[in-house]
Amino acid sequence: MSFLRAAPSRILPLTRTRGFSTSPFVCRSVVEGTKDAIKAADRVAADAAVKAIEKEEELVQKAKKAAAGLTSEAEGSASEVAGEAKGKAGNVTGQVKGKASELAGEAKGTASNLTGQAKGKAEEVKGKL
Repeated sequence: MSFLRAAPSRILPLTRTRGFSTSPFVCRSVVEGTKDAIKAADRVAADAAVKAIEKEEELVQKAKKAAAGLTSEAEGSASEVAGEAKGKAGNVTGQVKGKASELAGEAKGTASNLTGQAKGKAEEVKGKL
């Protein structure tokens, strides 16, 4: 009559117990795991975007410095070319003024000569009358 014998009573604990540990008990769902993975991916993408923006700013600064240097060189070259042009213009102006003075002198001499000839002819005609 073994079935009449009382079965030992088993008491099951209602809560799960564990030993002493410094790490927390982790019981995460699939949704929480997915959220964590998305957060990690977002963090990596954000870090990459920040690095790209910083690199862009660095390149912009380098371009500005290079452009400033080129601008200075261009201004220097422009000033040099302008100086050469002024010098050549001055030479040409001097040559033109010299030629104009020469022609004016020749014209004055020719005019004096013609005036003298006209006076001479006038005296000659006066003498015949």
